[in-house]
Amino acid sequence: MTTALLLIADDDPVYRSFIRDAVSECGLGLVNILEATDGEAAVTLALEHRPGCIVLDLQMPHLSGVEAARRIWAEQPATRVLFWSNFADEAYVRSLARIVPSEASYGYLLKSTSRERLRVAIEGVFLDGQCIVDRMIRDVQARTEHWLDALTDDEYDTLIDIALGLTDQAIAHRQGLSTRGVQSRLQRLYAKLGVSTGEPGWMGESAGFNPRTRAICVAMLRGLVNPDLLRRANQKLSEPGETSVTPGA
Repeated sequence: MTTALLLIADDDPVYRSFIRDAVSECGLGLVNILEATDGEAAVTLALEHRPGCIVLDLQMPHLSGVEAARRIWAEQPATRVLFWSNFADEAYVRSLARIVPSEASYGYLLKSTSRERLRVAIEGVFLDGQCIVDRMIRDVQARTEHWLDALTDDEYDTLIDIALGLTDQAIAHRQGLSTRGVQSRLQRLYAKLGVSTGEPGWMGESAGFNPRTRAICVAMLRGLVNPDLLRRANQKLSEPGETSVTPGA
């Protein structure tokens, strides 16, 4: 009988044990399990041993689950990945949407899920090639796709840039726009986030909000950006030749 190879990547030993128990109850047959405690180790093990299935935490030391998946899929696009997280942030949903290969099956479950639900998801993604996404995640996906208030990728990149503290001139240089083009994009961004720049006294000393910082506040409250995403985006600022921020990278 063929032995399947599965990688579990999570920095918490309790969660790794929880996943192992769920795998033991699945219909995967004989399974050889590899374990990684951080994102770099997950990529190393995946590229060396080429497991067909991976359970991957989105927040890990050294390298995020999003970046780990991107590197693994770049070499092995058919790898089936079940993402496993405490968070249903729109930031993660958008990041994953940018990197999932067309030939890959994947799932996205919250860590609050039951072991039975985890077992069903493991079988669905790894055995049947289904895409299984937690209901809360589906709600976030639906919101990002709503044509009236969903941010385009360009608007989202601009949101990340202002969260990093970049000026209009710096954003224009990084995104290949004129300064006027950046300001126009910011107006659309503010409108979609419900940040009004047309209130009486907006440009005066008595203005209630600064639109830039208010947009960042609203984005944080909505889960459009989070510290993990901003930390990764900030790291990319120092990379040689970097001209734009890609949140999912």
